[in-house]
Amino acid sequence: MSDTSWLDWPFFDERHPEMARELDDWCRKALAEVDHSDTDAACRHLVKALGQAGWLRVAVPQGPDGSWGGRWPQIDSRALCIMRETLARHDGLADFAFAMQGLGSGAISIAGSDELRQRYLPRVAAGEAIAAFALSEPDAGSDVAAMACEAVLDGDSYVLNGEKTWISNGGIADFYCVFVRTGEAPGARGISAFVVDADTPGLEIAERIDVIAPHPLARLRFNQCRVPVSQRLGEAGQGFKIAMMTLDIFRASVAAAALGFARRALQEGLDRARSRRMFGQTLADLQITQAALGDMATEIDAAALLTYRAAWMRDVKGVRTTREAAMAKMAATESAQRVIDRALQMFGGLGVMSGVPIERLYREIRALRIYEGATEVQRLIIARELLKEA
Repeated sequence: MSDTSWLDWPFFDERHPEMARELDDWCRKALAEVDHSDTDAACRHLVKALGQAGWLRVAVPQGPDGSWGGRWPQIDSRALCIMRETLARHDGLADFAFAMQGLGSGAISIAGSDELRQRYLPRVAAGEAIAAFALSEPDAGSDVAAMACEAVLDGDSYVLNGEKTWISNGGIADFYCVFVRTGEAPGARGISAFVVDADTPGLEIAERIDVIAPHPLARLRFNQCRVPVSQRLGEAGQGFKIAMMTLDIFRASVAAAALGFARRALQEGLDRARSRRMFGQTLADLQITQAALGDMATEIDAAALLTYRAAWMRDVKGVRTTREAAMAKMAATESAQRVIDRALQMFGGLGVMSGVPIERLYREIRALRIYEGATEVQRLIIARELLKEA
């Protein structure tokens, strides 16, 4: 049983601990027997299950008349974090499925027309449409302003050409929120955002990408792909701003997913330390093990405080949390890597055997230190914000 004392921290409203406990109960029942042998099929199953259970409603806003399908009027950052921490503790692919429904549709929630919001968001919330966020390119990952994929206005449509890569849900998504250069101004000010349905002529899956923690991932190619102007999100040239706003909302939740992995690793380590016999005693009796456990627990709490501070500031204070979310993302992912590594060490050879939980956690945490902004980029963001204030 994972420690839930953090739910008593003052960052939360009454609804948050209740939601966390309901979700934990659901996870124990719904995620215990998920077949991961076919990653695409597992992801589709998880999106559908999360939608049918109502959990995906947390990832989209309610809308002014409730027509967008969300659980609350606005996306609640603390709820996103609780969702991701709890899901990640049980099943990394379930966390992925939930997170991508939010991130993949986030730009629509922020900048979509009423027609686009009503067309896409209810299906996302119900688990009936799989979303994807297409920002990165072969030569434009952390440096988004260097993107080369372009769109040219032609009458009442834009014609897209170029490639996107490292696109989560690539190959199974029903639609993609795509960021391309439209040339209104140099650099980041000349980027626009579009919703592109997966069956749009000229959009193809150029390559499926395999990674150490399997999830749907692909390189997309746009070849004379014609998208109506009505599919644009916000005004022309606002794409970079929309992308950064979307990432700001969801970046703290990446930290929460890392917390979920770390908490599971600590629990696995505790169980192993109490049961593994060594030199006439248990591993837990050794002071070196106790020191490691003390460090692990402290790192988790420190990262959790940063994570839920960032979410609380956005929800309650209504302020921009670029620095705080970057701190949380950096601290939580880096510390989770250390926690999981220490827990694995307690398992000895068993820890690197394929299929055991700690081996899976070791693979799953590695990507979180890179995606949605690598640790090195988070350091730059934090420093930039400090220099602005100075």
